Amino acid sequence: MSKVFKKASRNGNISLYLGKRDFVDTVDSMEVVDGVLKVDPANLRGRKVFVHLICAFRYGSEDLDVMGMSCRKDIWVSRVQVYPPLGGNPPNTKIQDALMKKVGEQGHPFSFQMPTNLPCSVSFQPGPSDAGKACGVDFEVKGYVANQADNPDEVIDRKDTCRLIIRKIQFAPKDNKAGPKQDITKQFMMTDKPVHLEASLEKELYYHGEPITVNVKINNETSKVVKKIKISVEQSSSVVLYSSDTYAKTICSEEFGETINANSTFEKNFQVSPLLANNKEKRGIAVDGRLKYEDTNLASTTLTKCEKEMQGIIVSYKVKVNLMVSSGGLLGGLTSSDVTAELPLILMSQKPADFTSEGSEDQRRKINSLTENREHK
Repeated sequence: MSKVFKKASRNGNISLYLGKRDFVDTVDSMEVVDGVLKVDPANLRGRKVFVHLICAFRYGSEDLDVMGMSCRKDIWVSRVQVYPPLGGNPPNTKIQDALMKKVGEQGHPFSFQMPTNLPCSVSFQPGPSDAGKACGVDFEVKGYVANQADNPDEVIDRKDTCRLIIRKIQFAPKDNKAGPKQDITKQFMMTDKPVHLEASLEKELYYHGEPITVNVKINNETSKVVKKIKISVEQSSSVVLYSSDTYAKTICSEEFGETINANSTFEKNFQVSPLLANNKEKRGIAVDGRLKYEDTNLASTTLTKCEKEMQGIIVSYKVKVNLMVSSGGLLGGLTSSDVTAELPLILMSQKPADFTSEGSEDQRRKINSLTENREHK
């Protein structure tokens, strides 16, 4: 463990320690969220100390919270009492052992096992003139002093709380399958033969920043002329809360001046590179959740195997290949038409070479059993 993340309450009664802030969802399983809370019992006055982990969707300004209006929806909540200790905790992870050596006898380990049907940390990029925290999904680990774990009538003093934002992330799977392919045949008015378009990707999955290779094959059997080829990448973000709303944004678009004359064929590979750097001013682009002062990238494709509906933000991508076809002659572009093919794209971050997952499968099962008993949805 090369770094320790710490946050203390204003009065110093409790301090939160984490060995990392990125926790990985492998689709099949979820990393254990583990840490240590340091508790000074001298000023608790008979109260208890708890830690909760919350997955929430924020959809409004933080100013509304001050006015008493809720601007967030809790998607998943789990709480655990750390002081006085209740016993029955699973064995410490390696990270917790290292943190306990640093914290000392006042340290109390805690662990959470998140379900795999939770969304990843994703937010919507604000516009250049927007202020305040961006809308999106975030995860919060919070320590607090209270008489009860979840009493809506109890007012918890901010001086008795400490919190850290963590991220739930996914890395690209090791296996990369063959890319998708689509064949489109379109026949136009006043013609007896069609235009054939075959578009395909070299592979199913691409890493952020990697050029995407698109193979385009055209068989133009008509008397019309294909004036140019347009290739774009579209990001779709589905916000699933009380209802489901989908927002589509074009994050990359390039036109290629290739001319395919009547009764001719064409084949060529094109490359496009969707980058957040080229969309910095565009409001509403979904980006991977960021920690303070850290850079980020376009949101990764959401992968899931869960039958239960996932709430939050679900991200997907597709590549669109568009042929701009005109009849030529005196009418020119007035009689132009389009032929379009769409290809699903998986866009994700590559797993770092030095990444290791903490916690054995046996530990995950034990923590999962404890979490199920105390979680509140």
